[in-house]
Amino acid sequence: MSTLEQVTPAVAYHGEGPCWSPTWGGLRWVDMLAGDLLTLREDGRVDRLHVGEVAAFVRPRVRGGYVVGLERGLGLADGADELPVALPEMWTDRGVRMNEGGCDPGGTLYAGSMPYDRTPGGASLYRVSPDGEVAVELGDVTISNGIDFSPDGRRAYYNDTATGTTDVFDVVAGRLSRRRVFHPGGDGRPDGLTVDSAGNVWVALNAVGRVRCYSPQATTLHEVDLPVRLVTACTLGGPDLRDLYITTSRENLEDPEPDAGALFRMRVDVPGRPVLPYAG
Repeated sequence: MSTLEQVTPAVAYHGEGPCWSPTWGGLRWVDMLAGDLLTLREDGRVDRLHVGEVAAFVRPRVRGGYVVGLERGLGLADGADELPVALPEMWTDRGVRMNEGGCDPGGTLYAGSMPYDRTPGGASLYRVSPDGEVAVELGDVTISNGIDFSPDGRRAYYNDTATGTTDVFDVVAGRLSRRRVFHPGGDGRPDGLTVDSAGNVWVALNAVGRVRCYSPQATTLHEVDLPVRLVTACTLGGPDLRDLYITTSRENLEDPEPDAGALFRMRVDVPGRPVLPYAG
């Protein structure tokens, strides 16, 4: 693995949800509470696209364009740099917002929420089918965060940050079942995660400035320390999918760090996988 490098200045207040896709030219992430999509261009420029009060996550669509998590639902765009069209809200409680999401190998979207005041059990993980049907997949969630799937599609890894653990499900007939603790965490707040081509699970540990890589057997393989505390999410990208991109935040920092909100990158040995797109 290479040395960690800082790719951008502190461009985000609450950077989250990095996602690599050739459909928009490389890396895209969100400045969540600003409601902006950020796209890293080849010349190092960062472009902003304002999509709403909240931009929780972004994923490419099979047919082109993207799906974005908005404050209380989803938006769909037909082009990579077009504004999204908001779909009907998934809930009406203004005290709850969208927080994170990801897709399974069949193109179903899993989108999770969180209460603004972090009320325990006040959120849900939703399952959104390619035809737009919405169902609650998991209730009694507090801060729904990273979700990704094993290379064979038989396991799903998930962080409800308040639990302090990274959990794993079996995927049976396209549904999540038999939830259990994959790794107990131990430090930091498990936030965004991504799974590489060998099935290793990379987890951003918020509050302690770290990203940790677990083997499929939950053994710690690597730890990456960052110069900022609020590490939010990670993904693997680049032409060979061996660039580990890490987003950070300065949300509510009483003692601001100059690089909080910057994007970081390092080279890793095991490549990631092409992003799983939404089929809707």
